[in-house]
Amino acid sequence: MSTAVLAAARRIVVKVGSSLVTNEGRGLDEGAIGEWCRQLAALARDGREVIMVSSGAIAEGMKRLGWATRPHGLNELQAAAAVGQMGLAQMYETKLRESGMGSAQVLLTHADLADRERYLNARSTLLTLLRLGVVPVINENDTVVNDEIKFGDNDTLGALVANLVEADALVILTDQKGLYSADPRKDPSATFVHEARAGDAALEAMAGGAGSSLGRGGMITKILAAKRAAGSGASTVIAWGREPDCLLRLSRGEAIGTLLVAPTQKSQARKRWIADHLQLRGAVTVDEGAASKVRAEGKSLLPIGMTAVDGDFSRGDVIAVRDAEGVEFARGLANYSSGEARQICRKPSGEIEKLLGYAAEPEMIHRTNLVVTR
Repeated sequence: MSTAVLAAARRIVVKVGSSLVTNEGRGLDEGAIGEWCRQLAALARDGREVIMVSSGAIAEGMKRLGWATRPHGLNELQAAAAVGQMGLAQMYETKLRESGMGSAQVLLTHADLADRERYLNARSTLLTLLRLGVVPVINENDTVVNDEIKFGDNDTLGALVANLVEADALVILTDQKGLYSADPRKDPSATFVHEARAGDAALEAMAGGAGSSLGRGGMITKILAAKRAAGSGASTVIAWGREPDCLLRLSRGEAIGTLLVAPTQKSQARKRWIADHLQLRGAVTVDEGAASKVRAEGKSLLPIGMTAVDGDFSRGDVIAVRDAEGVEFARGLANYSSGEARQICRKPSGEIEKLLGYAAEPEMIHRTNLVVTR
């Protein structure tokens, strides 16, 4: 197994399913949640950045409301989520605090990650929380969504969050040891898959089957989540959530569960996407000093180095960076819209808030989102 993948991961998204969080629907499993929080805190003290994506709000709400089976009515599912979310957030806050860590509740919908502005705002919030040493605990906002409750799953949400924050790894903790070549309950010849390539079409055939009565996933959603996470260069581990010290042992490079390796490294995947972007919404022209710092030193592009802004673009769009001769030599993701860029052009970063009323980032384009093209 390529154990170095997890040992080298600095930013990790961990997803746990409903059956684990609620001990098969018997209520929030305080001991299990406490163990995960203890391990998250240990990883954070080791210099890792960790995010928890937790299912369990609907299942906990069902328990508190005395419902034995998952309801079908949208209004009932939303009510169960609203009731259960209170206990879920409180449990994580308590257990992380006991381990010396701060926590933050973040509720997302798929729509938040599909809209450009909401996507960037969510990303900025999560990265700020990580910088502050706080563990974000994310759940789908089941109280207000509709089709997400019916068709969505938190495996997919975990992959979307991994993409959002450019995580190095996604760890999906489940009630199974990992992926088998077939259902071992039905096929005694089924073999365990220790490692495979994320996105391999053969994996989907192995992972057929529905989720539990509590959750909406199943192994197929985990395989598809790994494929999605691999798009931004994050590898995925699928492992049994009750394996002792699972997260810590994975971080030390121990082979646990099924590892689905991303075929492209994180930085390469992002840079390739930026470099191959066909439709550029605009461009900025920079002076000789800024061009040299970007080209030769790999620095971020600051507003003070810009001399002109062309086009009509929004925050998050890919734009060209041109030298004084008007020749494109780089491209990257704009932290400010074209209108805002014109206001901060030739200005030091310290004046951005005064000019715009807010400061998203000190750079026009951060170096991690900047690719030199010539």
